[in-house]
Amino acid sequence: MITVQDVRRIPLFAGLPDPAASRVAANAADIRLRANEYFVGEGETPAFYVVLDGRMEILKRYGSTVVQLAERGPGEYVGETPILLGTSFFVSARTLEPTRLLRLEAQDFRWLLRVVDGVREQILEVVSQRTQGVSEETSAAPAPPIVLGSRYDERCHDVRDFLARNRIAFEWFDPADGACTRYGDIPRDQLPMLILPDGTKLSCPSPRQMAQALGLQTDPDHAEYDVTIVGGGPAGLAAAVYGASEGLRTLLIENFATGGQAGTSSRIENYLGFPSGLSGDDLADRARTQAERLGAEIIVARAAQRILPGSPLHTIELDGDVSVQSHAVVLATGVSYRKLQVPDIDRFLGTGVFYGAARSEASTTTGRDVVLVGGGNSAGQAAMFFSGYARKVTVLIRGASLNASMSHYLIEELATRDNIEIRTFGEIVAVYGREHLEGIDVRDPRDGSVEHWAVDAVFVFIGADAYTDWLPTEVIRDERGYVCTGRDVRDLLESEHRDWPNVRDPFLLESSVPGIFAAGDVRHGSVKRVAAGVGEGSMTIAFVHQYLASLPQAAPV
Repeated sequence: MITVQDVRRIPLFAGLPDPAASRVAANAADIRLRANEYFVGEGETPAFYVVLDGRMEILKRYGSTVVQLAERGPGEYVGETPILLGTSFFVSARTLEPTRLLRLEAQDFRWLLRVVDGVREQILEVVSQRTQGVSEETSAAPAPPIVLGSRYDERCHDVRDFLARNRIAFEWFDPADGACTRYGDIPRDQLPMLILPDGTKLSCPSPRQMAQALGLQTDPDHAEYDVTIVGGGPAGLAAAVYGASEGLRTLLIENFATGGQAGTSSRIENYLGFPSGLSGDDLADRARTQAERLGAEIIVARAAQRILPGSPLHTIELDGDVSVQSHAVVLATGVSYRKLQVPDIDRFLGTGVFYGAARSEASTTTGRDVVLVGGGNSAGQAAMFFSGYARKVTVLIRGASLNASMSHYLIEELATRDNIEIRTFGEIVAVYGREHLEGIDVRDPRDGSVEHWAVDAVFVFIGADAYTDWLPTEVIRDERGYVCTGRDVRDLLESEHRDWPNVRDPFLLESSVPGIFAAGDVRHGSVKRVAAGVGEGSMTIAFVHQYLASLPQAAPV
């Protein structure tokens, strides 16, 4: 516990009157941490921390780069600036060695500022200095990579999408705008081009080339893990957070960017704990940072291609001739948006036709007419988001109304935007354009009449299917590819007169192969909601622990 003597040896508090020192000691928490433990994360609610013994470092993240801003020792502190400014933490902090901290909650720190003049004056001076320091540090932050390429080039869209989904800030210049001349005369067949801060140029880069060049992890550090998670959506990220936090050697494999389908959502309004909503990529970034802080390994731009079931170790083969072994596997690959069955539509992928709607596409819709196909919440959230940029947003559905598929609050919000139109009884039957999408034909299924619409972009949200063809035949799936788990596995095996290869029943989220689990949208019978995926991802770790305990040598690696 914190004593008055502990408070007195902090220079800031050395002159506190006895009643104030006693109150600080009574209200402060005594925090004792090991080396390399985070106790502050960017975006968290602020509190005031003072180092009693040991050392800490203050860190700032710029995309995939983490920069140390300062080291602080006994008597030094962090947290005063966000408390005074009324913001969340805009830096993170971790210990450099075993460290003891005094922690005051924001309300107790504000009380000190109100009643003790000397403390208030010192803190205001420090806040002024540190605010100036943050401003200078931000202006000196690493230069972002540059993307050169046409807005009507699918490959350029893929480059920008990869960077944006992986939270890497970048600048983009389209040769058509005349802004690329400063980079020389680049042949068209070398575009898109990624120019790194050190001047390195990558022509038509693949996701893995970009990831490796920008410092993202693409290879596992170990050959063997306690639990390997395939898929980095909400379910996979939740499993990574809980697996790492409970001491399991945890690996998450993601073939593009964490967040999954939810990561393309421009706004999630009904996720618990975020009254103002948050974007899918914000949620994914927070979860990824949390998982990595707790010790999970996350590799991107690497796809799982095959699982070889085994006991006590399963083998996961990745593209690029890489493989790992794992006692338990969590399948969290989610689902992919269904494709519009329209002739020639694939020609416009990335150049006017998009599946999902990442926030990075906002600038490309400014002053344009866009169509969103689908009547679910994802389409509604995207419509609200794009309405702040596009000239006109049309939500196109085949049915008579949105009531059966969209939340009531979202329907009401759509009605408040003058540039959003809900078009019922319509389906796209043709697409037109030269280098990019320029128009579509929309048919009324009731009478077959067809209208031609001039549009600049179509965003598709028409349901989704599981992609599980790569799984071994031992993993039972339903007719649509969703992985069966728990009681469904027993029922299917019994109907086919096959035995479950274990004395115990399969766990609730366990597949037909012991030790291989499924969570989130890829699981048969799951509730297709972000919160449900997070819940299932966390639940799988409880079952993983039970499974590991049943193995002959169950000690975590």
